[in-house]
Amino acid sequence: MSGPPEAGARAAELRALLAHHSQRYYVEDDPEIGDEEYDALYRALVELEAEHPELVTADSPTQRPGGAPVERLEKVVHLQPMLSLANVRSEQELRAWVARMRTHLAREGIDDPRFRFVCEPKIDGLAVSLLYRDGILERGATRGNGEIGEDVTHNLRTIAQIPRQIDGAPALLEVRGEIYISLPDFQSLNERRAEQGLSTFMNPRNSAAGTIRQLDPALTAQRPLSMWAYAVGAVEGLELTDQWDVLAWLREHGFPVNHEIVVLEEEEAVVAQCLEWQRRRGALDFEIDGVVVKVSDFELQRRLGSVGRDPRWAVAWKFPPTTAKTRLIAVHWNVGKFGDLHPFGELEAVRVGGVTVRMATLHNEEDLARKDLREGDEVIVLRAGDVIPQVVSPAPHAVENPDRSPPVQVPARCPICATPTVKPPGAVFTMCPNRECAGRQWQLLRHFVSRGAMDIDGLGEKQVGVLLERRLVRGAADLYELREEQLLELDGFAEVSARRLIAAIDSSRQRSFARVLFAIGIEEVGEVTARNLAAQFRSIGALLAASPEQVEQTQGVGPKMAATIVDQLAQPALRELIERLRAAGLRFEEEGPPPGDGPLAGLTFVLTGTLPTLTREAAAELIQAAGGRVSSSVSRKTDHVVAGGSAGSKLEKAERLGVSVIDEAALLALLGR
Repeated sequence: MSGPPEAGARAAELRALLAHHSQRYYVEDDPEIGDEEYDALYRALVELEAEHPELVTADSPTQRPGGAPVERLEKVVHLQPMLSLANVRSEQELRAWVARMRTHLAREGIDDPRFRFVCEPKIDGLAVSLLYRDGILERGATRGNGEIGEDVTHNLRTIAQIPRQIDGAPALLEVRGEIYISLPDFQSLNERRAEQGLSTFMNPRNSAAGTIRQLDPALTAQRPLSMWAYAVGAVEGLELTDQWDVLAWLREHGFPVNHEIVVLEEEEAVVAQCLEWQRRRGALDFEIDGVVVKVSDFELQRRLGSVGRDPRWAVAWKFPPTTAKTRLIAVHWNVGKFGDLHPFGELEAVRVGGVTVRMATLHNEEDLARKDLREGDEVIVLRAGDVIPQVVSPAPHAVENPDRSPPVQVPARCPICATPTVKPPGAVFTMCPNRECAGRQWQLLRHFVSRGAMDIDGLGEKQVGVLLERRLVRGAADLYELREEQLLELDGFAEVSARRLIAAIDSSRQRSFARVLFAIGIEEVGEVTARNLAAQFRSIGALLAASPEQVEQTQGVGPKMAATIVDQLAQPALRELIERLRAAGLRFEEEGPPPGDGPLAGLTFVLTGTLPTLTREAAAELIQAAGGRVSSSVSRKTDHVVAGGSAGSKLEKAERLGVSVIDEAALLALLGR
């Protein structure tokens, strides 16, 4: 039987939609719809096939998870299928899952089973399988469609966390894991790309997935990929009895296993753990979209078996969706501190991840054109953790609308000061060339007072805007001429708050030369480059007199960046700002010993986590003042990782590589404090 014609047609339509969206998510890394909408389509197909079992086909998404592998990489057949998981979204659904397991086991003759549940953060990355024979890594593959993946061994070998060889390994071992980029590493990666004039990446998951599929492993090696190992698939010569033992074995044999994973025995504890991770998801240094809950005992897993594509013994507690549909009312433009024009979307208000969103970033004009976003479109909005909301794409049906608005045009004049805009050859952004533009001034001053720069407490975006609007300041140097009586004339300032702000401004004169270099807003100069320039040239006079070739000798600075830095420093407006700030008493000379001298000379440090008394910026300054070097990533060349509270992937990597890990007290001891 083939079922009623209308049911057959609907099943075919749902299968086609799910196949299309699986392809966009798993293979192209460019999803068109959010998780909740995909899950709704999937549930509709499950319900339809349950009502009409004769409609189930071998290629139904309910029988085969994921998407087909891309054609440019060699196909790999997994020794065991990499199955997906059924979803639960509430305490009631989780308890119903446990009840179903008990019912199934009762039919198997097992009454009142004692479950142990392993709860694992559901990492939002790319699933892979690592195949070892006699302890040697033979092959690494993506999950693909669960049965056939892609051979990405050449790229997985570049990830230091993945062992090339395992001591005491069985004859055959298949390790499953998730490739991801931590949020701090992702931020550093984007900062480096921005400093180099390259477009930034949209999110860690797509960046990790796209990197793993690169043909050139040299490019992969430049990206900060990490892995969590979470399971064993096919195995010969190793007897393990439950999931918790598997994780312990993986840890003991050099695989990175997430330190957040716990084993629990009561349903109430599992529910509490899932809700706790849901609350903490924005505070973790890696992205998660749920919790995987597994029955730990392998014998119980075997008795429970699978239904369709899903094992009965495991589920994914999915967090509330971070995507939603709404309408793009209009596209507006902001001006960055270097004059770069950034589009942002005005939206019909929509709840995303528990927050009402009315504005969202559109990244840059090239991304806007690539996505073909137009005013009036129904669009998909993403908000993950504390990240700024972003428009992912138009809704699928929006692009088929014959009455769509025309493509968005980049402004011919600056939206703030009306100066004609320009787009330099090879640039990602159209620019406002007017450094005196009010929009640029606000961005420059906001940057100057920010935490990573001069860190002036009490001066936020709102206060900066008021000072500019009331013409009490026009630029950064004017801050050091402010008086208490001027602040008392402004709304929101009383005698105490005015005195505190003046004191905070005065205190900022003690910030290091590197912080000042970063704060004044030199194109291509982020925090790391500012520290390296300060260490290389030691004074602003030497830097201002340097040629592009001399600047290029600075660590991390290439020819193009050097030319841009020298060109920026030659601009009269920037030189005037430097002179006024120098006259105001800011530091334009490096303190401490030159590179190669000092108690930490020749040592490289990486900072991670929250230190008890020092900010990371302060710790970095102390290290550099003592002749040491601060890096943003851990490698075998790292001498010490300074770890504080909530240290994440960098600490894991240090332990994996055998790099020394010290705390703040040990750092201060090295400094002689």
